Amino acid sequence: MKFGYADPPYIGQAKRHYSHDPQCAEVDHHALIIKLQEDFPDGWALSCSSPSLREILWYCPNNVRVMAWVKPFAVFKPNVNPAYAWEPVVVYGGRKRGRDVPTVRDWVSANITLKRGLAGAKPEAFCRWLFDVLGMEPTDTFVDLYPGSGAVTRAWLAWQAERAA
Repeated sequence: MKFGYADPPYIGQAKRHYSHDPQCAEVDHHALIIKLQEDFPDGWALSCSSPSLREILWYCPNNVRVMAWVKPFAVFKPNVNPAYAWEPVVVYGGRKRGRDVPTVRDWVSANITLKRGLAGAKPEAFCRWLFDVLGMEPTDTFVDLYPGSGAVTRAWLAWQAERAA
């Protein structure tokens, strides 16, 4: 099976977080979701911000699920209360699992990463949870559409190697 993951700059945040990158631009999320649907009919996931969730869901097929990455340690910004301490992950499809495998929760609790070179680099615990949410197996194809720091791809390769052994 073939799965995709997209963690683009969140709506309205490209210039703020990635202005050092000359290729930095806001992402057309509607076009992105169409691409995900076309290129990854087996399953895909899209990380987004809670303020953009309403807009993102407008573009999605009706049978997506919204999962949650809960951040016990998150950066608290001045004058922002309540804090942004979770992120939605929109998930489509995935491999169907039977009762013979452990049930995966629709949320994960994992601390944010620091000093990874890019804002929003995903922690390994998040990545491994994502692979389980999609029901991935080591022989599957996985495409990280916005590789950024490379953390998700590194986690996939490590996860694959462990499961294949």
